[in-house]
Amino acid sequence: MDLPPVGLGTMGIDDADTVAAAIDVGYRHLDTAQVYENEPVVGDGIASAPVDRDALTVATKLWIDCLADDDVRPGTEASLDRLGLDSVDLLYVHRPRGDYDPETTLPAVDAVREAGLTTHVGLSNFDPEQLATARDHLDTIAAHQVEFHPYFRQETLLADAQRHDYPLVAYSPLAGGRVFDDPTIRAIAEKHDTSPAAVSIAWVTSHDNVVAIPKASSRAHLAANLTAADLELDSDDVERIDAIERREELFPE
Repeated sequence: MDLPPVGLGTMGIDDADTVAAAIDVGYRHLDTAQVYENEPVVGDGIASAPVDRDALTVATKLWIDCLADDDVRPGTEASLDRLGLDSVDLLYVHRPRGDYDPETTLPAVDAVREAGLTTHVGLSNFDPEQLATARDHLDTIAAHQVEFHPYFRQETLLADAQRHDYPLVAYSPLAGGRVFDDPTIRAIAEKHDTSPAAVSIAWVTSHDNVVAIPKASSRAHLAANLTAADLELDSDDVERIDAIERREELFPE
């Protein structure tokens, strides 16, 4: 898939006006999920924004209780109903847990794609072995969404995305706001006269095949995060962030 470098992660967003504002300032990739319980909010935001639906990439995710083969299509249709859409552009398997069985779940998700309810099928929070197994049962892995930020760098998953040439979609690229107070990131932000958020997002997207989906609620922060797409870190900046000795996973299995 050809995804914008910066999209909108909507976990925790409960106001359709925020989604509409994001679209208005330039976001074209919107990411939600069944478990976020805000698909209606995202759908209302899309409906009220003055942008054609075809200009947007809308993604949602099937939760672990919708992954039995008989539940995939009804679960997808329920998401579409909540979103108020005929189809989504990207449908993820949110986690390989619960009712997930690669031999039955993935063909069922592919069947949903063939029926036109989604254009692409993605995976989320899979490990390398699970990705390899998925390739035996899925037509194409269009994207893989994982936690990825300066404190949690999933190099093996990044290498897989680069080797097989699909986008790695980085959620929590701001490490839950922890990067705001990081002295290295703050110093680089001062150097470029920008925000620590923009630096962290730019570091994430400096990797080949990686796009970011930060969350923001205010129009000012939405606009500021989007500017990261135009921020070019030099090799010294990237090396300094790479050298940060801190590992913190926000959403462990």
